[in-house]
Order: sequence, then C-alpha cells, then structure tokens
Amino acid sequence: MPPYSNYGVLFRAQKVFLYMGFVYAALLVLLASPFFQLHAVYLHSVKWPLFAKFDVPEKYGLAPGKALNLKLITSDNETIGAWFVLSDSYYHSLVPPVDPVSLSTEHVRSSLQSHPTILFLHGNAATRAVQFRVHHYSTLSSRLNANVLAIDYRGFGDSTGKPSEAGLVRDTRAAWDWLRERGASGKDVLVVGHSLGTGVATRFVKELEAEGEKPRGMVLLAPFQSISKLLDTYHILGFFPLMKPLRNIPGVANIVLSFLAHHFDTSSIISDIKSPILLAHAENDWDIPYTHSEILFTSILDPLLPPLPELPKSAPEISQLSKDDWSEYVSVQSMRKALREQIVAETVIPNLGTVQELSRGNGDGKVVFVKSFWGGHDRIGLMEGVQDVIGRTFVML
Repeated sequence: MPPYSNYGVLFRAQKVFLYMGFVYAALLVLLASPFFQLHAVYLHSVKWPLFAKFDVPEKYGLAPGKALNLKLITSDNETIGAWFVLSDSYYHSLVPPVDPVSLSTEHVRSSLQSHPTILFLHGNAATRAVQFRVHHYSTLSSRLNANVLAIDYRGFGDSTGKPSEAGLVRDTRAAWDWLRERGASGKDVLVVGHSLGTGVATRFVKELEAEGEKPRGMVLLAPFQSISKLLDTYHILGFFPLMKPLRNIPGVANIVLSFLAHHFDTSSIISDIKSPILLAHAENDWDIPYTHSEILFTSILDPLLPPLPELPKSAPEISQLSKDDWSEYVSVQSMRKALREQIVAETVIPNLGTVQELSRGNGDGKVVFVKSFWGGHDRIGLMEGVQDVIGRTFVML
C-alpha cells in the first residue's frame, strides 16, 4: 500500500468530522429559531395518517358506533378535533350495537355517568388516528372499562390554530368542560398524558386544583422533567448526544437553552399536585430515559424527608469540612433513608419491573412509579401489566 494512503484516509475522516461539526452547529442555530423550535417540539406538521378521515373512526380499528367524532371549541375560539370512545361494557350493553349515525348525546351521557373516563393527551407528531394511539383507546376502554376522550391539540390533525404551551392547556380545558357539561363527575375523570402530553397534563391538573376541582388522578406515561432537561439527555438517532459537546464549553449550553420558548417544566410543579399520580416508564425507552421519571418521583418525595445539609461544591472545600459537619451529613442521610423505607413501599413484579408506592399523608393522593423492563417509548401504556397497576391504583378494575 502506498505511503500516502494513510494520509488520504485521515484527510477524508477529517472532512467527515468537519461536515458533522457544520451540521451540528447549524442544528444549534436552528434550535434558537422560534419557527424551528415550534416544529421541533410539537412536530404538528406531521399529519399521519395522511388524509385521515376523522369522521370514520371505524377505518382505524374502532368498532362500528363505538366512537363519536367531535369538534370542541376552546376559550380562544379554536376548533379541536376529538374522539369520544364508549367503554366496552357500555357499548356491548347496547342491543343491537348502535351504528355511527345513532350514537346520540344520551348514549354519551349515560356512559359518562355509569363508567369512569380517561382524558387522553397524546405526544408530539401525528394525530389521534395513528395506529398505536387507537390501540390505547381500544385497550383502555376494555381492560379498564373506561370511556376515552382523545383530542388533537391545536395545529394537530383537523384542529385549527398553532400549538403553544398555554394553548395545549386550553385545549385540555375544552375537553374537560365538554365531559363535565355532559354529566361526568370530576372524580370519575382520569387525566392520562403520554410523552409531550405529560407536560400538558401536569400543568392542566395544577390549574384545575387551583380552581378547587380535582380529577380522579393523573397518569404520566414516559414523562420528562422539562424541555431543557430533555435536550440535555436527548441523543440524535439514539446515539449522538445533543447537548453534551456544549457542556464542555462553560456557559455555552446555558446560552443555547436560554432561547427556549417552550418549557413544559413538570419538575417544578409536580410536587404541588395533590391528586393521586402514577408515573410509568420503560427501561428500554430510547427517546426519554427512565431517569426522568426517577427524578420526578424523587422531587415529590424530597419535601417529605429531612433536608440534607448543603455541601460545598468544590473538592478542596469539601476536604476541609469538620468531623462534626460530616457526622451531621451522614446522620441526616441515615434518617432520610429510614423514613423513605417507611413511606415508600417497593414491589417487584416478575417479568414486568418494579412498582414504588409513596404514601404522602395530609389528605394528598398516593404516588406510584412503575418502572417496566419493556414497552419502549410509545407502547409503555399498552403493557397489560402497567394497565393493571393503573386499574388498581385508581380503582378501575
């Protein structure tokens, strides 16, 4: 092999890395752009399935006459597309089953008053008609014997408007009001969010409680702490860390994140929520690491434990701590561990994962964290073992 061949290989490798650097820099510049941010966070322009016939839910797998196609009007006059899916037991009580034309308001009202209802808030991209979401409506309506109201946020599917953090919460409020106006009791409505929908659900439930209302509870499937924390842990194509290279340059990552216009900061508000909460996350989630749920669970638990004494941040200062300071720190750690074991019960479910249950006291609802071995990002809510824990937690089985 000629001596210059190694040089040629190195030169081509350098060019590849140089091009990758340009692409990475361009991506970061785009991330600071409001237009790119909007489409990157929500992916609402991905209208999948293409040319969906939302007025024919049966085309996507739901039984004839089981689902009603709706148009909800928000407080700021946007039109939100939605499906209301009857619980299986109510649907099968109709003899013969109704056809799509005769699914009346009275059927909806009767099912709402006799069965619990799930207000389902999906993640980013696509629409309420995408297959794995329809599978959620089918299994939740059968295994949990619940009605399901699934909405497409503004800008998604056949809904009008442009998505925003406050806008998605308004859309959820329109869905909640639609249920309440038709006779549903708040204590019978379980708010379920998946991925992006977990950020919407948390903010909505906090606002609901501030107004003196409470849902049956809140389920967060594959949640994230906040958009900024999600970017910190996000890997492009599952391999290349998005923000880690910038963390090696002091201050640069914080400058990039300061341009974020969409926050969905669940970690800052979840401990304020008094309703029962269930977090479910899969260890094999490649999109949002399960550590986000672990940190959210800890953020709810921490206020119930004695605060740890603050340690210095630098190694030299830590090394100068007195024996008494170290003794106090170790003592508080031991107290925290003992108290945690008292208020958090952990159960191992073979071939599924672990379930941690936190009793908060003071009239606040319990908090349950299901960490599953399986389910990935999109199918964690379809795991029957996870659905069983949801059913037991919210008394729906």
